[in-house]
Amino acid sequence: MNPTHVRAANDGEVGLADLATGTAARVVSVSAGEGAAPREMGRRLAELGFLPGETVRIVARGLLAREPIAVRVGTGTFALRLFEAACVRVCPEQPLPG
Repeated sequence: MNPTHVRAANDGEVGLADLATGTAARVVSVSAGEGAAPREMGRRLAELGFLPGETVRIVARGLLAREPIAVRVGTGTFALRLFEAACVRVCPEQPLPG
């Protein structure tokens, strides 16, 4: 599989969990998840550094390419569950022509 392959929407935005391992992307938005404490989820992700404009990269996935996913944001690497990653929308960065 090509490392720059993603299941892209028409506008280029995808969910963080849909990003292919190793592909760099920029955070477009962080929305509160649906659940008992959606506001806290958005705040927790923001505190970890998932802010609009920040560069992220999925560096590893759990067993059978499921959860958790290891995501590098800034200088830190964090393990997210799929429902947490679903709160983050990203736009994959285009590879440089070369």
